[in-house]
This record gives sequence, structure tokens and C-alpha cells, in this order.
Amino acid sequence: MEVLLHLLVAQVILLALASSFVSCYDPSPLQDFCVAANNNTNGVFVNGKFCKDPKLVTANDFFTFGLKIPGNTSNRLGSMTTTIGIPGLNTLGVTIARIDFSPGGQVPPHIHPRATEILLVLEGRLLVGFVSSNIYNNTLFSKILNPGDVFLFPVGLIQFHVNVGKTNAVAIAAAGSQNPGLITIGDAIFRSNPFMDPMILAKACAFWT
Repeated sequence: MEVLLHLLVAQVILLALASSFVSCYDPSPLQDFCVAANNNTNGVFVNGKFCKDPKLVTANDFFTFGLKIPGNTSNRLGSMTTTIGIPGLNTLGVTIARIDFSPGGQVPPHIHPRATEILLVLEGRLLVGFVSSNIYNNTLFSKILNPGDVFLFPVGLIQFHVNVGKTNAVAIAAAGSQNPGLITIGDAIFRSNPFMDPMILAKACAFWT
């Protein structure tokens, strides 16, 4: 009986461990911080970067002024995403970016395969949304956001942002991963390398018409 009890406890522990592995993305760090030392090849190597000696870390390693600099929206999309490189972000499991939009500009449908995103509008008027997966009938969840409004995008679902106002728009996006990844749907389908067989795309389109 005691052996069976031990086996049962062991199975419960293994199940709990397996569940935690499945539900987490960026692993929890085992130190207070690991400031990325891009020009150093000594020390501990974590998340693709060497850690700066903690004794040499300063407040500037956790600081940036980059969010106040407007991005250049003179491109085919009319938007520019500026990711912020802060050495102290290494291993902390978050990313932050500024998104600038000209009138009519957009961040086209895309996914972040490794992170949930939260968007805060600072200026302008944005139409944003995401589409649920097939098992939830590909439902579109969409909202028009004004300054101060916040919208959440679940991990791995197709999302978009469009400036529907008459002036420039600015938003701050934060993601729950150091490397959330980016897959732009149109580019992935129509600009793959090498190109996808057109018959595959034609049949997929015909299925939905």
C-alpha cells in the first residue's frame, strides 16, 4: 500500500511538472538580472547573450529614451514599429515597442507565436482586432480604440492594427516574451521562399468561396 502511495505521489508530481512546462514560455530566470553584454565574450551565456558582470551593472542598463522618438511611416504600410533594446531586458521575458501610424496606416494581419500582446493607444484612433482559432469558429473580436484605451491580443492568434483617424496615431505594445516572434500572414503565404505552389493557394481559396 505504501509503495502504491509513493507511486501515486510521484505521478502527481510528474504531471504537475509537465503541466508547468507546457504552460510557460520564457523560463523563469535564476538570477535577479542578466544584463546583455553585447561586446563581451566572457561570463555566463544566457538567451543568446553573455551576461554583464553584476558588479559593473548600472541604472543605465535598465533605461532607454527610445520611446519618445517617432518612427518613419513613409512606407507601403504607413506604419513603423520601433522595438526598444534595453540590455537589462535580457532573460526577463518581456518586450516593449512603439508603433507609429500615418492616416490609413496599418500593421497588417500577423501573429506572435510566443507571446500575448497588450496595446495602449497614446494618440489617434485605431481599429484593432484578432481572430479566434477554428474551434471557436474563427470569430473576429474587434474594437476602435482612442487615447488611453487598451486592448489585449492572445498568444498565437491573427491580429491587426489600423489607423482609422485623420491624424497620425501612436501606440505602445508590450509582449510577454523576450522574443515574441512575428509571422506576417500575407508574406508567409504569398512571399514564401521558394514560392508556394499556386495550386495549393487556389484550392484553399476555392474551399472558402
